Amino acid sequence: MTHAAGPTDAEPVHELDPHAGSVHAKLNWLRAGVLGANDGIVSVAALVVGVAAATTDVGPILIAGVAAVIAGAISMGLGEYVSVSSQRDTERALIAKERWELETMPVQELAELAEIYRGKGLSAETAERVAEELTAHDALAAHLEAELHIDEQDVVSPWHAAGASALSFLIGAVLPMLAILLPPPEWRVPTTFLAVVVALAITGWLSAWIGGSPRLRAILRITVGGGLALAVTWTIGALLGVAV
Repeated sequence: MTHAAGPTDAEPVHELDPHAGSVHAKLNWLRAGVLGANDGIVSVAALVVGVAAATTDVGPILIAGVAAVIAGAISMGLGEYVSVSSQRDTERALIAKERWELETMPVQELAELAEIYRGKGLSAETAERVAEELTAHDALAAHLEAELHIDEQDVVSPWHAAGASALSFLIGAVLPMLAILLPPPEWRVPTTFLAVVVALAITGWLSAWIGGSPRLRAILRITVGGGLALAVTWTIGALLGVAV
């Protein structure tokens, strides 16, 4: 006896398609956040460990750490703002150029769109029909997607990018600041080393998960690099402390 196909008989449904534009945008924001937090962890930890190797006085450590946090957050935010502003200006210029071409030479643009789809493997007849239907629906969106891989609605905001970058840096910088300030003097550097290695391992795992790459390799790469940075600044701070 046959029965109607139910949910268990159907093909699996992808609730979160990794090829969707909105998912790509979210993953890009998450990746930027992980990288910003990683920068906050490593740069601030390296600085305070170097100072702690030179002196046990909490005053210079606190001053250096706070200065590193503020300067780093401003630098990250400003750098992201400038970078994303340039990207946004370029995207807007391309969108304006495409809109002008559609207004002044619609026939040539339709032929160009059909040619793009022929290049992707469609027959000439199918490519022309697809181009005509997409043009009738939203000509600008069709050309932006096919020619430039741009979505007019997804033009990035430099202010959002700058804020996210600065905030993620601040969040990452909290850990080394607490690790270097809370323990007694003899435990400051070891505690900071351990806390930073654990935090970097977590960020390495997250970055690998986001990118779909091997977890262990990413974890080793980021922890070894961060540990080396701390070791170098600690050595320099210890040598300078002895010299002074």
